[in-house]
Amino acid sequence: MMDPTTDNAASSGGARSSLESLRTEISKAVVGQDPAVTGLVVALLCRGHVLLEGVPGVAKTLLVRALAASLELDTKRVQFTPDLMPSDVTGSLVYDARTTEFSFQPGPVFTNLLLADEINRTPPKTQSSLLEAMEERQVTVDGTPRPLPEPFLVAATQNPVEYEGTYPLPEAQLDRFLLKLTVPLPTRQDEIAVLTRHAEGFNPRDLRAAGVRPVAGPDDLEAARAAVAKTAVSPEITAYVVDICRATRESPSLTLGVSPRGATALLSTARAWAWLTGRDYVIPDDVKALALPALRHRVQLRPEAEMEGVTADSVINAILAHVPVPR
Repeated sequence: MMDPTTDNAASSGGARSSLESLRTEISKAVVGQDPAVTGLVVALLCRGHVLLEGVPGVAKTLLVRALAASLELDTKRVQFTPDLMPSDVTGSLVYDARTTEFSFQPGPVFTNLLLADEINRTPPKTQSSLLEAMEERQVTVDGTPRPLPEPFLVAATQNPVEYEGTYPLPEAQLDRFLLKLTVPLPTRQDEIAVLTRHAEGFNPRDLRAAGVRPVAGPDDLEAARAAVAKTAVSPEITAYVVDICRATRESPSLTLGVSPRGATALLSTARAWAWLTGRDYVIPDDVKALALPALRHRVQLRPEAEMEGVTADSVINAILAHVPVPR
């Protein structure tokens, strides 16, 4: 009879291999952007949601579409516009003249992977329609809660807030995102590779023709999440995470520091990263690796600090440099 420990290890290793394969599949459509790809995989492992920020044209939407094509999961896309209503996202009651009754028509949020495209181009009222879905994995319509499928992940894209026609996301909405990933302009070599692919006939609207195929499914995700939950966290690492988050609340450059929810997010993503890199325990470098994407959207700069060119990333990096690292 097979040893259950050996069986679990094999299952964990197979799940890790499948999730690592996601990077290979996504790279068939998107050149570079490895940190964003890693962040999306970490969010999947932690049952979290991801906010991708970058200027138009850096493949934010293509990145999420490539992830969806690499997973055996149901996906839907919502293009957020100024006239989008909350019911367009969550669904609504529709009157049926034949039965003289109202029936619920599910919205696109009833899926496994929801691509919320340009989420900050719609007013806060519609943005907030996702709050309950992201936090409680359900939608309440006409007083009736309706559970969402499992797994459920929102991958939202947004343009920088200084761009015309954008609405800043409310703090409560931002806090629901596990990670905020920045998608920068490509390097010169990456941009040459992008243009070369297009010259050779690459069509971003036909990912199947590009060779992107499903390499992971719900079973892989569940096995991976179970393995991540067993990744050991020492008391010293827990205290290190707390010290980092408490330091943000005391920073003179910030009006708002990281909440306990943010500390939980940093710890959970560090565990996922540790497991992805092949370890069953968390080290300080895992915490540092995820500190920026897990915390940058949970802090608010003072106006005078912004005027001096201070950024959330620079404040967090300074805190990481000063908080004592456990030995």
